Amino acid sequence: MKRFDGKNVLVTGGTSGIGLATASAFASEGARVVFTGRDQSALDKTASQLGQNFIAVRSDAGSVADGIDLAKLLQERGVMLDAVFINAGVARLAPFEAVDEETWDATFNTNLKGPYFLLKALLPRLNTGAAIVLNGSINAHIGMANTSVYAASKAALISLAKTLSSELLSSGVRVNVVSAGPVKTHLLDRMGLPAEQLSEVEAGIQAQIPLKRFGTPEEIASAVLYLASIESAYIVGTELVADGGMSQL
Repeated sequence: MKRFDGKNVLVTGGTSGIGLATASAFASEGARVVFTGRDQSALDKTASQLGQNFIAVRSDAGSVADGIDLAKLLQERGVMLDAVFINAGVARLAPFEAVDEETWDATFNTNLKGPYFLLKALLPRLNTGAAIVLNGSINAHIGMANTSVYAASKAALISLAKTLSSELLSSGVRVNVVSAGPVKTHLLDRMGLPAEQLSEVEAGIQAQIPLKRFGTPEEIASAVLYLASIESAYIVGTELVADGGMSQL
């Protein structure tokens, strides 16, 4: 028997990177997976690749209204959730003096406000014993330059895991965090840097990781599935750091 046979799970931002790897991992363990994304073409492409036992929903993680609509859709389809992975997020890197209000609002809406109100809307859809896993970041801990807004949003999300754990535990719902270090996704590619400069940035980051390599989306997905499974039933309000030792040594 697989760990998530007969279970329903939700993965936000499931069309690429960690989200896609986690959605695929849940499905391989028997779950029916609902995954979201902002871009309909990316959703359609991912759905065609993943095949059956998946439900693709267009939803903007930074929109409170979209989160409420997602919960309503699950209600209409009679879907009760056993696990939720709040993965969708944005990282706009800029020096402090260059940060504007739009960057702040876009980052906090997507990384904190949207997830907060989505979870509130999902409460009636959570089975007793359900697990919520939040996607944090080691940037909340290491004081990396040019990440002041991003790091602050992730620090708030990590804090949310502790307070929600206190409030939701009486309902049988556990909340934990996975905070990843540098992971080989398309995030760096989206920074718009020339290839040579991008290589320098990647090399500089890799040099700071004791394991001397980037993590993989599949490695983070494994941590998420552990925190969502019965194997971690005694773990509540905890941050699992998966960063190759970057924030520890």
